[in-house]
Amino acid sequence: MQEILCELLKDQDFITATRSDELGDFTEIVGASLVLTNPRARLSRSESKGKLFSALGEFFWYMSGTNALDFIDYYIPNVYKKEADNDVVHSGYGDRLFSRFGINQLENIIEKLKTNPTSRKAVIQIFSALDLQYRSVPCTCTLQFLLRNQRLHLLVNMRSNDAYLGLPHDVFAFTMIQEIVARSLGVDIGIYKHFVGSLHLYKIHHSNAEKYLNEGWQNDISMDPMPIGDPWPVLEIVQDIERQLRANSKADLTNIDIHEYWRDICLILTIWRKIKEKDYKECDQLKNKLVSKFYNTFIDTRISA
Repeated sequence: MQEILCELLKDQDFITATRSDELGDFTEIVGASLVLTNPRARLSRSESKGKLFSALGEFFWYMSGTNALDFIDYYIPNVYKKEADNDVVHSGYGDRLFSRFGINQLENIIEKLKTNPTSRKAVIQIFSALDLQYRSVPCTCTLQFLLRNQRLHLLVNMRSNDAYLGLPHDVFAFTMIQEIVARSLGVDIGIYKHFVGSLHLYKIHHSNAEKYLNEGWQNDISMDPMPIGDPWPVLEIVQDIERQLRANSKADLTNIDIHEYWRDICLILTIWRKIKEKDYKECDQLKNKLVSKFYNTFIDTRISA
């Protein structure tokens, strides 16, 4: 984020966006290649850019297998409404990962790598030629998983990426999926590579990008490793809790026997519910139950916003 924004802020050769009435002009890096050697360092703890809740929301939106507008609007209000058609966001990834054309692509690539660990065919297709007829088009083209020396690498190809708004969410969601697939295969994560045709920064975000850079940053912060073992049974439990919270139901975590990593995720989702209800006292009480203190800064920043 720091290197990219510095580079994009230097460039004064502005390009006018196709949807210029909404987005305006932008600076651009053509054919960007980004490498994250520690994919668990998937979140920035900057005061203005620590997007834990929205990033988690988008991740669970993908994992739900749905492109429903009301799901993502709960976490990121009003952003996707203009793109929705009959309350469905066509450019969403959920159904593309799990059900489009009757194909569960995530399940396919896990089985492919179990039977042929050195395969170069473990590719998930997101963008389709059929998408060109729509106004709302996916930014991601493909995800390729490569298993080498008991480490799972992920290579993501994108046609377009908003460096200020979209990139942090994309890196978070895709590296979480990388770790889920790695645990499904009984291996650890390797590197994460992110290739972008047009990596851009809109002029309207330049001042925010400068503010972000002026805050300083912490490069050595990373999430704890995901628990070893098949992640899918516990993911079902966590997704059920997420559904309850989003439906404004009270989710009881007392008798749920899951690893502390996932229990912390459930607590964060509960905190988001309480933030939306403006129950900040309860937020503090829930925060004190977290095992990992990694998340505290994100919570404190959001509560004080």
